[in-house]
Amino acid sequence: MTRPTFFVEEDKILTSLFEEGLDNLHLYKPGASPMYSERLLTLLSEDYHKRITVHDNFYLKDEYKLKGIHIEDETTLPPAGYKGHISRTCTRLEQLKQAKRNANYVFLKYIADSQSDADCKASFTPQQLEDAARQGLIDKHVYALGGMNLDNIRLARDLGFGGIVICGDIWNRFNIHQELDYQALIDHFTKLRKAIG
Repeated sequence: MTRPTFFVEEDKILTSLFEEGLDNLHLYKPGASPMYSERLLTLLSEDYHKRITVHDNFYLKDEYKLKGIHIEDETTLPPAGYKGHISRTCTRLEQLKQAKRNANYVFLKYIADSQSDADCKASFTPQQLEDAARQGLIDKHVYALGGMNLDNIRLARDLGFGGIVICGDIWNRFNIHQELDYQALIDHFTKLRKAIG
C-alpha cells in the first residue's frame, strides 16, 4: 500500500517495487486531489496499471485501466453500474463472512500493532485469529493488514491468510524529506518477498 501522502521519489520507488515482483499496489491517498493521483499514474508504466487498485477517485480505474477499486468498509455498495474487481477492508471478524461475499478479497485490519500509526493497536487476540482460521473465516481471500513485517509473516501464513499488506514496514525505511537513495527500502521488500515464499 502506498504512503497516504505523495512525495518526489514515489514513482521511481513504485517502479522498482514492481520490477522486484510487487503483485498488487493499493493506491491509498485519502483526501488528496485526484489530479495528484493522475500525475502519479502517468509517471508509472502502463504495464503496471493492471496491478494497481485505487481506494478513492474510482473513475481512475477505467481511465487508466487499473485492476480495481477498494472500499474502506464491509458494507458500502460499489458505485452504481460498476463492474470489475473489488476489495474491501474489514475490522470485525463477525463481518468477515459478509465482506468476502461482496469482494474478490478482503483486508482484515489490524492483525498486529501498526508500524505507521502508534494509536492503531492490534484488534484481535491470537486465540481469536486461530478460531477464525479454524472456522474458515480466514482463507486465501483474506489479507492480513496492520503491523505486517518479517517477524509476523509466518504467523499470517500459518493462519491461512491469502496475503499480507505491507505499508509502514516498507515506508518507514525511507525518509521522504531527507533521502534520495531508496535502495534499503527495495532490499527490505526483497527480503519480505522471500519470506512470503
